[in-house]
This record gives sequence, structure tokens and C-alpha cells, in this order.
Amino acid sequence: MTQSHPRISKAVIPAAGLGTRFLPATKATPKEMLPVVDKPAIQYVVEEAVAAGLDDVLMVTGRNKRPLEDHFDRNYELESALEKKGDAERLAKVQESSDLATMHYVRQGDPKGLGHAVLCAAPHVGDEPFAVLLGDDLIDPRDPLLKRMVEVQEQRGGSVVALMEVAPEQIHLYGCAAVETTEDSDVVKVSGLVEKPEPAEAPSNYAIIGRYVLDPHVFGILRRTEPGRGGEIQLTDALQQLAADEGIGGPVHGVVFKGRRYDTGDRGDYLRAIVRLACEREDLGPDFRTWLRRYVTEEMQQL
Repeated sequence: MTQSHPRISKAVIPAAGLGTRFLPATKATPKEMLPVVDKPAIQYVVEEAVAAGLDDVLMVTGRNKRPLEDHFDRNYELESALEKKGDAERLAKVQESSDLATMHYVRQGDPKGLGHAVLCAAPHVGDEPFAVLLGDDLIDPRDPLLKRMVEVQEQRGGSVVALMEVAPEQIHLYGCAAVETTEDSDVVKVSGLVEKPEPAEAPSNYAIIGRYVLDPHVFGILRRTEPGRGGEIQLTDALQQLAADEGIGGPVHGVVFKGRRYDTGDRGDYLRAIVRLACEREDLGPDFRTWLRRYVTEEMQQL
């Protein structure tokens, strides 16, 4: 019999990275503001949090990230201009981002890793469980991963990570989990975690992707966690301690995700995400798919 745990209402989105893989585009524009079709990537992430019932959103930012705050704020001059033109459709799109959630911001300061970014959220989160969403991973809204993770945490307590099976030769790109099965086919118990292991040393091919629902005890562990791989404070190292000792903050479970995920942190995957999402849009899809078929069958043959 499952136990009921406190309702989660807060989401934390680390957004202090420099976006070096997208230079020079990110020299003056935050990588989170790069458009995926016609919306910045970060808006998809906030929409996902809101769809899961988390309408209190804290962004952990850094220098040159002011456009993130501006995007989720009101733009009265633009709204007034659109209103005078009678352009109700574009006015609604502009106002949508400012009405999504209650937004808060804190600066990370020194870029000391994901674990440190999460720790910056401690004063805002307090002693409540909370979600962490990484902006490089876009989860298709038709596959409500975060909602399922919140359900698992409320039923089982502790912390929950999102897991995805990857090819063994790719596991060194991710945090990796050692797992045990549970009575739910999509839920596993995590017995250990390791950050970016070599394939021969990986305990499984279950990779951690950018969604977490965390017990607040993780803050105490992060305060004591020494820099790990890459000289950064790794969230994976703190979760390993939680998994090893359930008495600290409850167990760690994983939700195995088999849905649609778009990785916008890699240039190639970013382009593929745009193509896939554009193809599925009702307003853009029909014409774009026609052009894409012609391009692939005719123009690509000339390259």
C-alpha cells in the first residue's frame, strides 16, 4: 500500500550555462532563448512544469541571462502596438509567456556545476520536495514524464530521477543508474549512480536525463559534497548518497521514459528537434513536409 506525501508545487530550472557549443550565436543571446520553431527552448520547459501542476518556477541564472527574465515579463510597448493593430493572435502569443507561472530568479554566481546550481535554490524551496528541469532536454507534451514522476514521488517519497535506455557506447555521456525492478513496469528502484562511466564500468544502460523530483534533504548533502568529475559539484554524487542510505531522505526511484525527447544541447539534435516539431505543427506542417520531401528526394541527390 502506497503512502501519501506532500504535494509538490515548485520547479527549479538551472539556466546559468554559457552555451559554448552554440557559439557565436550565444555570445550575446542565452542558449535557452534560441528558438525551437517560434518559441524559445526555455518556454517549452516552463510549459512542461506548469502542465505537471508546478506553477512556482525558480530559474537559476548567471551573467548575461537578463533576456530570460524579459521573456517571462510583460512587454507593454509591444502589447500596446499589437492591440492598436488589432492583431489579437500575436498579442495572445506575447502575453502567454508572462501568464504561464509565478517566476522567480536567483543568480548562481560561480559556475560550479549542476549540484551547486540546485543548491542555489535552497532558500526558495525550503523543506519541500521539488522538481528540477534541465533546459537542454525538451519532453514532448504528449508524453507527460514529469507528471508521472511527481505521482511516483507523492506515492513513494524520497527522490525520483528520469531514466532512458541508451546504447552501451553512449552511456559515458550520461549519469548512469544501477536499478532493481518494482511492481510497476515503468518504475525502478535506484541502488546506485555514477557520473559518465566508461561503458565497461557502467552498472546498466539506464541513463539519467534532465528531469528530477528531489527530496529537500539533498540540500544538506550538496553542502557537504566535494567537487567531482570535471571539478564540479555533481548532483549525481549527492543522489548516490541518498540511494545508499534511505535514512537520509528516503529512497531513490527512477521512471523509465520511452517517449519523445528532443536534445537541444547538441547542434545536430537541436536541428532535428526543430524539423520534427515543425513537421507536426498544424499551421506549418503540411507545407513544410511537402518542401522537406522534395528537398530530400531531389535537392539532396545533387549534393
